[in-house]
Amino acid sequence: MNYREYQQITRRKSRQISVGNVKVGGDAPITVQTMTNTLTHDIDGTVAQIHRAEAVGVDIVRVSCPDEESTAALKHIIKQVNVPIVADIHFHYKRGIEAALAGAACLRINPGNIGSPERIREVVKAARDNNCSMRIGVNAGSLEKHLLEKYGEPNPDALVESALEHAKILQDHDFHEFKISVKASDVFMAVAAYQQLAEQCDHPLHVGITEAGSKRAGTVKSSIGLGSLLWAGIGDTMRVSLSAEPEEEVLVGWDILKSLGIRHRGVRIISCPSCARQGFNVIKTVETLEERLAHIQAPITLSIIGCVVNGPGEALMTDLGLTGGGSGRHMIYASGKTDHTISSEEMVEHLVELVETKAAQIEAAKAAEKIAAE
Repeated sequence: MNYREYQQITRRKSRQISVGNVKVGGDAPITVQTMTNTLTHDIDGTVAQIHRAEAVGVDIVRVSCPDEESTAALKHIIKQVNVPIVADIHFHYKRGIEAALAGAACLRINPGNIGSPERIREVVKAARDNNCSMRIGVNAGSLEKHLLEKYGEPNPDALVESALEHAKILQDHDFHEFKISVKASDVFMAVAAYQQLAEQCDHPLHVGITEAGSKRAGTVKSSIGLGSLLWAGIGDTMRVSLSAEPEEEVLVGWDILKSLGIRHRGVRIISCPSCARQGFNVIKTVETLEERLAHIQAPITLSIIGCVVNGPGEALMTDLGLTGGGSGRHMIYASGKTDHTISSEEMVEHLVELVETKAAQIEAAKAAEKIAAE
């Protein structure tokens, strides 16, 4: 199923909002987010981290704003980056106002947690006056006391009730530019909460499994949860929460979307696990190619198969392919058809050259389409 078919057949219909110049919800592509882990008042360090995330395809970045020093730094950070910045606000309403004035594209804030109705009005006004959207961020680890007393423990019903209570506050102020998340570190709780919420509202949803864990374990956990939701058509923007650098979260997020055929950026390598039949070292070759092709942004599929058992079949479905052969010679496929052979010694450099040429052709065609449209 390609992305257009996914949009038309599977994806939940939600309202669309803007996070800076990025659309979220409706028919907009599902966006990939991350969050910085630097001290926000370290402007240079924070900007450098955002730039690394931009290099691997991040769409939106969240920055924590716990104090006035952080919101003061925000305007300097925003001027130096190319993606919309979400200001992470928790309990102090003034930080939300300051962030909106500094140019944040979105506030991550729960309106019910920032105090009196007057304070809520002030934050909503600042957001509206500065074209700033909001994200209601409900987390199983910080549910309101009255909901914990009602339900006894965090559960999907409590998460959804919390989200809709906060949403009503914004709606009562005639503010509708917001998205919602209902995250939990428990995969089943998070998925169930998002499923319930998706049935009860049309707000765009930010999906994620919070505090998923280390790079490997968190990737597995997030892939199960986010994959389940996205395949069911639930989710308009997403973050993979890992105990790892932000760019690693972005890479995993893109891999999840690419695996589901929802969005495609860069080279997607389809490779076999290798066995005694392999005509070359598949594992080492794939590791090298992933590193050498990390700079490619154009959507290209590349199959690397160690022998002829599955190689020709996989190559039919990829832009470029390599199948291991005997005597140190291997078959190169282009657009699913046999094209020429290459030696083991030359194959990595040759594949890199083929992919880079293909990427240049794709980018040139895209540029020509843009010029024609203008």
